Amino acid sequence: MATRLLLIKSDGSVSVHSDDRAYKPLNWMSPPCWLIEDGKIWTVQNKAGEKLVISIDEIHDDISHELGAEPGLVKDGVEAHLQELLAEHISTLGDGYSLVRREFPTAIGPVDIMARDQGGASVAVEIKRRGEIDGVEQLTRYLELLNRDPLLAPVRGVFAAQQIKPQARTLAEDRGIRCLTLDYDALRGIESDEFRLF
Repeated sequence: MATRLLLIKSDGSVSVHSDDRAYKPLNWMSPPCWLIEDGKIWTVQNKAGEKLVISIDEIHDDISHELGAEPGLVKDGVEAHLQELLAEHISTLGDGYSLVRREFPTAIGPVDIMARDQGGASVAVEIKRRGEIDGVEQLTRYLELLNRDPLLAPVRGVFAAQQIKPQARTLAEDRGIRCLTLDYDALRGIESDEFRLF
């Protein structure tokens, strides 16, 4: 037994939360399911016959709220926004850079930005909000494929993100990929341009 937060939503879902986790419940039952209250025993059951049984010793608060219609979640600063802003401010990559195309197609998926440097060489840019090893691996695959094309080769890589994990930076640098830390507010013109090139 412990003090818990029980959430019962209008879609029928029930989740049991502790005070030490930001988002993941200790246990839950997703809809379609139904709640049967029998005194201090609450049983949540789904169509498959699975049950979540909650024993209640004491209720500290019982609060009900109508949340209304869901307007939809609008995220600010997602990868698409960063891609659009970096394409608009391609000189962030360096003096003399020019945009070739956003979402440059390859056989294994689109490269976020294809650009040319001041010397006309091809540069593939992979953009992430949070730069981790997976992003470096993704850019490495793109570079291997793009460098097989004699019209593009040699293609260099730039791994651009708002934050780049140290392990990802080490891997990128080991593979000859340049890292660029993006300042989202600066790209939007909210602050003075501050970019760190590594």
